[in-house]
Amino acid sequence: MKTIIYTHPYVGSFNHEILNRLSNSFSKNDEEFEIIDPYSDNFNPILSEKDLAKYSQGETDDELVKRYQRKIAASDELVFIFPIWWQNLPAMLKGFLDKTMLNGFAYNEDNGWKGLLTYIKKVTVITTSTVTKEYLEKDCGDPIENVFINRTLVDLGIEAKNVNWIHFGQVNKTSDEAREEFLDNIPELYNNK
Repeated sequence: MKTIIYTHPYVGSFNHEILNRLSNSFSKNDEEFEIIDPYSDNFNPILSEKDLAKYSQGETDDELVKRYQRKIAASDELVFIFPIWWQNLPAMLKGFLDKTMLNGFAYNEDNGWKGLLTYIKKVTVITTSTVTKEYLEKDCGDPIENVFINRTLVDLGIEAKNVNWIHFGQVNKTSDEAREEFLDNIPELYNNK
């Protein structure tokens, strides 16, 4: 099963249309998938003092976190759809990772660090931004590839070679035709890995 982790607050956004197109493609092909949408769930991404008290034991009282963990645990594939703001992940996605990827669920550090999401065999990261992928890679230290993919996901036990990053840059300056072409090609881009 696939789990789409979608983090954008506006249902009229380009990111939301990416979600729609990909979901429609999965449905059309009878591919089983779930969606995690922290914004529509009113998820609180802030790690509170109460959360932190249970964090090192890998425990949580947050029912949404437990539901998210069940969806991820039932998956062998993840798809992340999010905008890049300030050359990095949106705060909602960072908070989702902070609160959901707990010790004992996503990693274990009893005898040195060990990622536990080794059952995830494919990850697709779809991002949008006002800047190009080349700018992110050359001028911003390549935060998605170097930090999110090669550190965060790898630390969770996901092999970097199984991750495909698709980026649509200059979203604010692109023509409607270019946007539509990208949206039409989402299923093909997704399947290229």
